[in-house]
Amino acid sequence: MLWNNNITQADGPYRVLLKRGELTDASRQNEDRSQRVIPYKLYYPSDERLSDCPVIIWSHGYGGSRDGAGFLARYLAGYGYALLHLTHTGTDSSLWEGKAGHPWEILRDVHIPRQTVLNRYRDIPFVVKQLLALTEEFPDLSGVLDLSRIGMSGHSFGAITAQVSSGQQVLDEEKNLVSIKAQGVVAGIAYSPVPGMSHVSDVPEVALTANIYESIDIPLLHMTGTDDSSPISDMPYEDRLVVYEKSGRATKAAIIKQGGDHMVYNGTRGQLADNPLRDRHEEIIKIVSLAWWEYWLKDDSEAGEWLAGDGILNYLGDDAHWMFEKA
Repeated sequence: MLWNNNITQADGPYRVLLKRGELTDASRQNEDRSQRVIPYKLYYPSDERLSDCPVIIWSHGYGGSRDGAGFLARYLAGYGYALLHLTHTGTDSSLWEGKAGHPWEILRDVHIPRQTVLNRYRDIPFVVKQLLALTEEFPDLSGVLDLSRIGMSGHSFGAITAQVSSGQQVLDEEKNLVSIKAQGVVAGIAYSPVPGMSHVSDVPEVALTANIYESIDIPLLHMTGTDDSSPISDMPYEDRLVVYEKSGRATKAAIIKQGGDHMVYNGTRGQLADNPLRDRHEEIIKIVSLAWWEYWLKDDSEAGEWLAGDGILNYLGDDAHWMFEKA
């Protein structure tokens, strides 16, 4: 892709295929003592000329599943990436599917045990280690996936999962600050980032005073919008920028879309009214995400110059505010 002011959101040159399956972690259990199973959906480019495609993991939001954000996965896969979308048991769509009432109303009343949250975070290091097994299960993936170039991304609850995978500290079962960083992940994107202690009760003093974000040590892009208030917790977008402001060990960037709402990243609306800016916002999400991955996962210097210079500012115009800080 030519990184200039003529950028469009045209589909990439590669045909996109899908695979579905499950990864089982025999060392962990769910709250009901069942074995920890992680369903996945893999979007990948199909072209005999292709090899060494970077892998991007996607973690869904609260009440979501591996089927969310398909518009973004197909777009990125069309440009030579493999997108591995996960379902995190215990915080997924099974909480509301088949129940009377709107999903958001149901989800507001659900109590999520701490073990379930930690299991979700621990899914990512486990999945990263299982990527080689995935290529062995599917011979047609052999030589296609570049397991030395792994990106981590997610929306809302998936954003904090990406933050934790990038090095942010969290409270374990005994409420000690620990790291559940996913070794091997080299860059990330947090769509609707979430402050780390926003959903934890009885937070110990050490966690309240510590900067839990300073240990984020990979390049992380934060995406939000001026209307990015969670339908579950009513979190204003300004609170989401805390993660960006307090991290500083690696290159970081943030984008704030004017009129951008919470559900645009998932590709669905829920109870939100139609947003006349949706098409433009989806375009921005796709193109800025691609530029970020091209720079960090494919060493594209032109994409890096576009992100760090006037190129992205000219592209966004008044539709979004952009911040970029090189480490």
